[in-house]
Amino acid sequence: MFTIELTLKNTAMPLSVQKKEQEAAEALYGSLVNDVRSGGSQWLEMTCDQIPNKKVTVLASEVAAVQIFEKAAGVAGGRPPGFFALSADQ
Repeated sequence: MFTIELTLKNTAMPLSVQKKEQEAAEALYGSLVNDVRSGGSQWLEMTCDQIPNKKVTVLASEVAAVQIFEKAAGVAGGRPPGFFALSADQ
């Protein structure tokens, strides 16, 4: 399962949706990044594969960050997601 997470300006809690297929997750991520780069005031809609009726719609100009990560089977084996995750590997 792949998670696409948005961080909004002036909002502490991120918004996220899950995609089963890596290709679908990468396509959504690329689309979001392109829409945010274009700057306009368009609405961005995301749907979730894990929770079928979950939909998230945000204004592109309010997106501060977008990230994609694969949900690991166990926390001990993988790195935690996040922009500010610290790593023991140096």
